[in-house]
Amino acid sequence: MPDLTVPSAPPTPPVLLSALLAREDLGLRQIAGPSDPDVAIHWAHTSEMPDPYPYLLGGELLLTAGVHISDAAGSGTYFDDYVARIVEAGGVALGFGVAPVHDTVPRALVAACDHYDLPLLEVPPPTPFSRVARAVWQLMAQARLAELRRVTEAQQSLAAAASRPDPLPSVLRQLAQRVSGRAVLYGPDGTEIAGAGRGVGAAEATGAESGRRAGSTGAGDAEASAGEVREALAKLARVVRPPAAPASSPTSPTSAPVSTSTSTPADPTPPNRPAPTSATDTVLGIHLAAYALGTGQGFVLGVAAPQRAPGDHTIASVAAVLLSLLTGEHQSRTGADRSSALVRLLLGAPPEDVASLLGGDRWVVVHAAPDAGANRAPDPVAASALGAALGSALIDLAPDVVRVLVPGDREPAPQPGWTLGVSAPVAPEDWSAADTQATRALARARATRTPLVRHGSAGRAGLDALVPHDEAEAHARTLLAPLGAHPALTETLRTWLSLHGSWDRTAVALAVHRNTVRQRIARCAALLETDLDDPDVRMELWFGLRHL
Repeated sequence: MPDLTVPSAPPTPPVLLSALLAREDLGLRQIAGPSDPDVAIHWAHTSEMPDPYPYLLGGELLLTAGVHISDAAGSGTYFDDYVARIVEAGGVALGFGVAPVHDTVPRALVAACDHYDLPLLEVPPPTPFSRVARAVWQLMAQARLAELRRVTEAQQSLAAAASRPDPLPSVLRQLAQRVSGRAVLYGPDGTEIAGAGRGVGAAEATGAESGRRAGSTGAGDAEASAGEVREALAKLARVVRPPAAPASSPTSPTSAPVSTSTSTPADPTPPNRPAPTSATDTVLGIHLAAYALGTGQGFVLGVAAPQRAPGDHTIASVAAVLLSLLTGEHQSRTGADRSSALVRLLLGAPPEDVASLLGGDRWVVVHAAPDAGANRAPDPVAASALGAALGSALIDLAPDVVRVLVPGDREPAPQPGWTLGVSAPVAPEDWSAADTQATRALARARATRTPLVRHGSAGRAGLDALVPHDEAEAHARTLLAPLGAHPALTETLRTWLSLHGSWDRTAVALAVHRNTVRQRIARCAALLETDLDDPDVRMELWFGLRHL
């Protein structure tokens, strides 16, 4: 049965026992147990309890000075029982500190460790247990840093592959190379669209895994062919493929996986339950993983590798995101229709004539900027991911802002890491006005540190609804005519009023110094020959600005 709950971040890499023994500053010496170079230590723990079982989680190097060992312990079964409990708890090695309690490692303990195949290390007197524990964490930190570098290099290589003339096979080839296995893209009907990498079979798994398989399933089952692995991977892909993928509800490749423990690799997810976004399984020692792509059309990425390193899930997830963006252009005529709409606009067609090609007659414009603490400019991959999350591929990447044209039937929601300004739903002929609305909404969102601000969320209500639009617009032009030649003053007055006269927040919204805001507002008051501290004046000006 596949494991459908993939951790959100790769775990800390374990430390090989051989690496710890190679540290000359520790002086450790293995005196009993198997000399297996693949024994992995997940942490070091010190205990002088006669029965350490309740205090172990598994994967520990247990350190003891033998305080719990009595003089009569060697004549009975004490050491056998002690070592058996360590092995039962999942401990992977035992370190015995020589002095001050015992001058040598008890022979009965050496014999018990040999009997239960538990590596026994002699810790010399000059080496305190804290130094051993620190060495374990240092080696873990080094392994973690190496893994992060590997993941970063893989991300860069995958992004470069996605920009090549043949992006789909290039991304799959790069992923297969990074995991030393095979990567496959499955279509909505379950067929293999593209694949890269060598076929992997059970014979390519690690020696330790092969030994365990031979002991449990027999040597014949251990020699799985590449064909059997491909079949198992295809079955796993059916687990994460949604039974029905509505085009209006794209699935994000970064959403949290849903646990469906009753599903098996041979059976797709039942239609009355949401499909998980990822699943993993191990078939005869070959590690399999499947990722549902975010197009919502049933595309699935499958990965098969003889080993599973801590960063492999992160690397495969990056590939899944890139493939989601790439496959989004291949599952309908959407890309061709967008190209047609662009050509018609360039040739002079009005927006309302091409809107049907883009998928709707009502639209909202979204302006997005990275959060203030992100310290980054928008990049193409992040902008594409944002567009996918908002449900639109109509994206414009500017130096400081991302503009997205979203169909009106899709409600933009706050997005992690982004500040959004959303216009009111408009017809295509009003796209320019909606763009201005989104600009103002984003400025207000930044100033108030709000993840998402919508333009005119309250709609026309109260006295505003009693005045015909044409009359209101004529009154606004007359009222604000003195500012007509000064667009910066008009925008400053609008922002200042929307933020209740706050100098600091207006300065943030306009990206100017607050003294500049004060000077502009004073200039507005002089040109309009009015008192901007009067609430009635502010109300009338705001009414007028809403209709410009």
